[in-house]
Amino acid sequence: MTMTFHKYQGTGNDFIIIDNRNYIFPKKNSSLIASLCDRHFGIGADGLILLEDHKTVDFSMIYFNADGHESTMCGNGGRCIVAFAKELKLFKKTTTFYAIDGIHSAEINSDKVSLKMINVHDILVSKEFIFTNTGSPHHIEMVENLDDISVIEKGRTIIDSLYSSEGCNINFVEQLDHQTFKVRTYERGVEDETLACGTGATAVAIAMYKIGKSDSNHIKLDVLGGHLEVQFIAHEESFTDIILSGPAQFVFKGTLNL
Repeated sequence: MTMTFHKYQGTGNDFIIIDNRNYIFPKKNSSLIASLCDRHFGIGADGLILLEDHKTVDFSMIYFNADGHESTMCGNGGRCIVAFAKELKLFKKTTTFYAIDGIHSAEINSDKVSLKMINVHDILVSKEFIFTNTGSPHHIEMVENLDDISVIEKGRTIIDSLYSSEGCNINFVEQLDHQTFKVRTYERGVEDETLACGTGATAVAIAMYKIGKSDSNHIKLDVLGGHLEVQFIAHEESFTDIILSGPAQFVFKGTLNL
């Protein structure tokens, strides 16, 4: 059986995307998905995404981490599948689609995709870190000299001590100015540092506003793979109308022999 795949990336967060509206991809085969994502023996990606039909919105997004297991929401993956759906002519400028955390809307202009994220109601603030869930769970720590941080080693240590049962995404943050923050992220499921993380950038933006590091509701995030922006409406106990924006670009396509 032969299938076509497309490779997309959003600020260096890269994904294998497959049009699975014929439902023939073996999505229960976690070892196959992991092998496709392998950077030495496969195509290479931070995750694999299937686009499928949905009864009431334009399409469904099914996301798998690089370890082969279906996972929680991926913000940059969401932006990339929107770019892919546009190429499939599933919409013209705006779209709505279903993901594991609910219905999302998005808008595309050139290669910039703006994705509406879920509302956030629960933010845990401690002396050492902030924790919140923006579709995926995120631990956030402020640091100095971010470039010198051993993200992989420190990220794994934090997971082992605080989140060993289910894992967590670990974000290290350095403030650059009143509305700009530099972020590096260790992603669960990839079990490595990635060049960007969309739900992580969203979590950082909300956290920085929550703890008073910024009074802007338009936060800019510098990630290893480029630049992302997050806008939101802040309420006393929640954040709504959260928009994650940045580039989402086609890289190449090929065929799989399954």
